[in-house]
Amino acid sequence: MRRYFVTAIVVAHDGGRWLGETLQAVLGQSRRPDRLVGADNGSRDGSADVLAKALGSGNVLKLPRSTGFGEAVAEVLGKLPGSGQDEWIWLLHDDCAPDHRALEMLLHEAQHSPKAAVLGPKLRDWLDRRRLLEVGVTVDRTGRRDTGLEPREFDQGQHDGTREALSVSTAGMLIRREVWDEVGGLDPFFPLFRDDLDLCWRVRNAGHRVLVVTTAIAWHAEAATRRRRPITVSGDHPRRLDRRNAIFVVMANLPFRALLGALIRNVFGSCLRTLLYVVGKQPANALDEMVALGSILIHPTRLLKARRARRHGRKKGYIRIKRLLTPRGAAYRRLVDMVQSFLAGEGPVGSEGRHHYAAADEDAEVMPSDTGAVRRFVGRPGVLLVAALTLVTLVAERSLLGGDRLGGGALVPVTGDAADLWRFYTEGFHDIGLGSTDWAPPYVAVVAALSTLAFGKTWLAVSVLLLGSVPLAGASAYLATRRIIPEVPARVWLAATYALLPVATGAIAAGRLGTAVVFVLLPVYAALATNLLSGERRRARRAGWGLGLLLAVGTAFVPLVYPLFAVLGVLAAVAYGGVRRDVVTSMAIALTVPVALLFPWLAGLVLDPGRLLLEAGLHDAALSDQQLAPESLLAFSPGGPGLPPFWVTGGLVIAALAALLMRAQRMIVAIGWGVAVYGVLVAILASRVTVEGARAWPGVPLAFAATGLLVLVGLTAHRLAESRAAGGPRRLGATLVVAVAFSTPVLAAGFWVAQGVPGPLQGSAADVMPALAALKSQHGERTLVIRGSGFTVLHGRTPLIGEAELPVASKTRALVATAAEGLAGGRGGKDAATLARYGVAMVAVAPPVAPELVKALDSEPSLERLNLSDAGGLWRLLEPLGHVPAQPESALHRPWLWTQAALVLLVAVLAAPGRREPTAERVESPAPAALVSV
Repeated sequence: MRRYFVTAIVVAHDGGRWLGETLQAVLGQSRRPDRLVGADNGSRDGSADVLAKALGSGNVLKLPRSTGFGEAVAEVLGKLPGSGQDEWIWLLHDDCAPDHRALEMLLHEAQHSPKAAVLGPKLRDWLDRRRLLEVGVTVDRTGRRDTGLEPREFDQGQHDGTREALSVSTAGMLIRREVWDEVGGLDPFFPLFRDDLDLCWRVRNAGHRVLVVTTAIAWHAEAATRRRRPITVSGDHPRRLDRRNAIFVVMANLPFRALLGALIRNVFGSCLRTLLYVVGKQPANALDEMVALGSILIHPTRLLKARRARRHGRKKGYIRIKRLLTPRGAAYRRLVDMVQSFLAGEGPVGSEGRHHYAAADEDAEVMPSDTGAVRRFVGRPGVLLVAALTLVTLVAERSLLGGDRLGGGALVPVTGDAADLWRFYTEGFHDIGLGSTDWAPPYVAVVAALSTLAFGKTWLAVSVLLLGSVPLAGASAYLATRRIIPEVPARVWLAATYALLPVATGAIAAGRLGTAVVFVLLPVYAALATNLLSGERRRARRAGWGLGLLLAVGTAFVPLVYPLFAVLGVLAAVAYGGVRRDVVTSMAIALTVPVALLFPWLAGLVLDPGRLLLEAGLHDAALSDQQLAPESLLAFSPGGPGLPPFWVTGGLVIAALAALLMRAQRMIVAIGWGVAVYGVLVAILASRVTVEGARAWPGVPLAFAATGLLVLVGLTAHRLAESRAAGGPRRLGATLVVAVAFSTPVLAAGFWVAQGVPGPLQGSAADVMPALAALKSQHGERTLVIRGSGFTVLHGRTPLIGEAELPVASKTRALVATAAEGLAGGRGGKDAATLARYGVAMVAVAPPVAPELVKALDSEPSLERLNLSDAGGLWRLLEPLGHVPAQPESALHRPWLWTQAALVLLVAVLAAPGRREPTAERVESPAPAALVSV
């Protein structure tokens, strides 16, 4: 073999705890370096003495404490004479111990790869010697490292084989001396972190190859990265310094066109990560992310200077390098993984990617292989469940799809966009109908926020919430119970049965948006309440904030949610408070947050308790039965249109009754049935109360009751499996119970698909505001719409969601109601003058139009008929119009809106999953190890 001259350089900086073993490993090489020198960067732990003892004081260069790794190597090489031979430089950290044949293997590969200028070993962990750290490194176009390894992956030879890599670590890097001089060595701008990436990138731009040689092995402690020793070469935090250098390397070495894309991705990616870090209660990480990016953007001349120094070969080299970069799809998946880890309660983790992308040679095409991952994801039980529920929903709601306006029943025909809803929610005086200064219903803000996320389209947000409530509820129930019910078949059954309860199909048929939203949230309430009662203190406190926030959302749509849950919450706090004191505090937080966020709207409901039984939307007596039959209550059927027969949900009741026969887990059975009975009793009371001419709909209490039985059956499902395995009569009985239980979701889905959505909800609902009236209302004049025995006053357009629910001053409403009744009864011009005084310019009659009403309106001299058809009629008032003066906005309105927004943000941050930061290891001062002298 060709004889190479090797200069080994060991750089130390407070590395006494590792340096002894490192030097022993270097001196024990099967192919020893021809020249071994050291540099000490101002160590205070005796590292300089260890180097001098092992190498001789004449072979150690002492440098200031602020010297970086690259500067130290450059200083050493500047003082060494040339060898006059084919020289290689072997770079070693003080915390990197090479295997005794590492240098021999690197030189062997250099002999067989003449184009290779940089070679690096396979790196393993210093403490766990089987764990892989690096087998070559690549990055995406935002600078995020990708080792291609799973977390804590052991070395079993799965990554062996010499191959191309974008970069190898300077810990054990072997580089040709002439190539080092050609590219200028390590850039002193990078005192730590990413200096190896920048060097390898420039080497490849110069036309050379970078190889990772897996037959050469080294063990690395990564002391600087893991904060196992103080870092003094820079005033920045290590994480911030690493992120800054990562962005700088990519933006300095990419061609101009690729640079623009990388700049956009870095800006948007950093903003998103910062947001996740803030919400995840990691302010230090958020600050590091933004400061790192800002330090690049505010010094453009520094970046331009670096790009000029790297301009030679950059475009040509990128053709080869881009194959080794992390593919674009993998970068997006990494961002998705970060968001998913945040949503899963692990915090926004910025870990390295899990995919390995390296080419066997320069001409190899690198393509990500995600077929297996996609197949595994699609084959998950939860994914299949949601897909099946979505298919059932699309078929059952076939009559509602493709319409131009969703509305009917309790749902006002959906109009306007997100900006309209925000304007309605934030304004102090609502110039709609007869005018109102009351606070807009808080659920309008929730719909407005979701509409904003849906690109401003309110119809899309409402359609997803209402029409998609069945698959959403299935997904919610499946995910929320993953810690409560570990058995997957039981969880699938629970989620499918819950999603297809009569409450869900009845809410969709009647257009009950409030019930649909709460129906999706109920499983989450159960999961958070479980965490609150059984989790450790930090987790319980976080669950309390999260439960309070979501409880506020549910209460905004259905006010009955709060007292319904508060009773159980107080009972749970009393029961568990003696065992775990923090339960009382966490439950108090959960019950206090909705009051704070929904004030003063919630205070208005307390003054009028009957309104607690109403929910978001219109209140029509035709939407609920006058009195529920006993079998409807037992089948959790709340009455109204779109409900299946009572026997469809009989399987759930039978399975819950079978649980009463089990001797074990009696406490679970008692709690489950207790919750069910409590929910049914509340439903009975609610269904017998009439508010604003309509009976309250007991959908939410019955869904609450069904949830108790579903969780009960899910928790005792393994007992049925044990009975089936026992044989005999027990096996037969358990099999029958299982068959009956699984018949519930199957029958419910089949009936819903066959029946469709027969209720008043329509995909193409008629506009409440007559088209001709809207055309004539050029200046927003009011229109009195008479529908049967009731009336509505519209102000030039169809009302937005929530506007029809604003209370009107009783005196004004009484006067207008008397005038409307007078016109309909043909009593004379005083009533027309009263209407005109309140700005009513037209009278519209909704179909069907009664002949007696037409005759009465035609006989009124103050009215002029404009139109009459099967679609309705329209008359104009000839009286001079008055003007309803705008009432002054409350001085506290705007300040409280800002306070409310701040409270929502604060609670969201406190409820968000957090992640404890790893603390730096204590730096001990071990006695120097015994060294082998040169």
